[in-house]
Amino acid sequence: MANELSKPVAKLGHIYRVIEGLLDGKRLSIVKNIVFILVLLNYWSFLYRKVLVGGPVRAIMDVQAFVKRVFFKQLRRLPSVQAKIDAELSKTLKDMEHSIMSREGDNVVQNVTLPKHGLSADKVLDHLKGFQEMRALDWEGGKVSGTVYHGGEDLNNLLAEAYRMYSFSNPLHPEVFPGVRRMEAESVAMVLDMYNAPSDGCGTMTSGGTESIIMACKAYRDMYKDLKGIRYPEMVVPETIHAAFMKASGYFNIKLILIPVDPITCQVDIKKMARAITSNTIMIAGSAINFPHGTADNIVSLGKLAKKHDIGLHVDCCLGSFIMPFLEKAGLRTVPFDFRVDGVTSISCDTHKYGFAPKGSSIVMYRNKKIRKYQYFLCSDWTGGIYASPSIAGSRPGALIAGCWAALIKMGQDGYLEACKGIVGARQTIEDMVRSIPQLYVIGDPVASVIAFGAAEPINIYDIGDMLSERGWNLSPLQNPAALHISVTLLWVSSADKFAQDLKEVVEELVADPSKARNKTAAIYGTAASIPDKTVVEDVAAGFVDLLYKA
Repeated sequence: MANELSKPVAKLGHIYRVIEGLLDGKRLSIVKNIVFILVLLNYWSFLYRKVLVGGPVRAIMDVQAFVKRVFFKQLRRLPSVQAKIDAELSKTLKDMEHSIMSREGDNVVQNVTLPKHGLSADKVLDHLKGFQEMRALDWEGGKVSGTVYHGGEDLNNLLAEAYRMYSFSNPLHPEVFPGVRRMEAESVAMVLDMYNAPSDGCGTMTSGGTESIIMACKAYRDMYKDLKGIRYPEMVVPETIHAAFMKASGYFNIKLILIPVDPITCQVDIKKMARAITSNTIMIAGSAINFPHGTADNIVSLGKLAKKHDIGLHVDCCLGSFIMPFLEKAGLRTVPFDFRVDGVTSISCDTHKYGFAPKGSSIVMYRNKKIRKYQYFLCSDWTGGIYASPSIAGSRPGALIAGCWAALIKMGQDGYLEACKGIVGARQTIEDMVRSIPQLYVIGDPVASVIAFGAAEPINIYDIGDMLSERGWNLSPLQNPAALHISVTLLWVSSADKFAQDLKEVVEELVADPSKARNKTAAIYGTAASIPDKTVVEDVAAGFVDLLYKA
């Protein structure tokens, strides 16, 4: 019996000695050392980005935020805590639902199933007019920041007619709609010329600024995977860059490195951006202008960085669109931003903003066709035939292309020049008033159509926004830092003086009687800032999007 037990024990002992010998072998020791070094390099890379790129103060704040986030996440696992959060979330969403639905009025006729019998054209038009008359904000009076980029009633009528003429067309079939193909190509060419593209410059039309930016990111990801073999791509961008870059990061698995901006100029910190570039970096980006503050990054310095590291540089001009290219001609202060800057390899420009084209049109431009090719989706072995499309969509509305082309041709250089002068002049009127009020300050150095301003304590800038809302104004609240944002449109040209006066009066009221503060928006953003686990805020945002689809 003892001999029978000793045999398997001896075998196990032999196997153990063999494994121990392998683990202590020189080759495996080398492998273990390599793995250890790689782990160290990974942690060093993380530490480098956090401390040397972000700065020690920001690194400490990030650590504190991480600890709070982990603690709060664990706290949410407690049923009593989660129940409390769910109750508050439900209350918040009900308030949101009331705010959205109350604008529709009390006599809404719901259509949640197809009618058994189609309605007459007159009945359909009656319904459409009813939707049009719902209690909307006064955008026509120039009281809403951005949102509606209206080029005038005559232009609007022309665009409606262009849409009617081409409502059935689809550029996916150029042999069926050759005129649409021609209009799209000409629209791209006109914007390329406006941005001083080289002779080999090219581009495509997209559905908006977000798609233009996403397409550029996709092009660089695929290009540098092909040319440099980069399998773990990274892009280095300012923290003030448009959220479309975050969306592209999530869609295309591109690591996003956010770089702080200078607190005074609101331009991206060039030195920190340079330190963040690695062998996996496929692109950097800058804005001209950015959405939050209306400032332009130092595109010339970014161009030098891109050239030095042989990577892409995308300039987001979606908001600057048809304002930035006309500043110089208008005799207004400007900065270098277009293809004349060495190193700029792509630019996005929204024709549906200050180009006054119908909503749903934008242009993404490239320095050459070699880059643009990587934007395309090409499939040569599909059973339905060889498939190729320039952007995300397959079928696209030719009517929007016709509307865009019509807007460009109707406005012309002289029309856009006059619009630029009027819009920037209105922004300057508002800026002058802000600078004249001791309790307010302008954020950054606005160069085009956008202005953002904050307030010195004890005044809360969100309270100013709430009081202006009661006077019919609709501004965009910002955070980090707290501020109000205005994208001045053509409609503001006639309302800027009135807004400036209202702003002055509201601040005077708050200074004279601080109890007039409403604390509505301040409470919302204050609560959002105090919650370490941002998934709670994201739950609220998701609930808001859900409400948009509640019939």
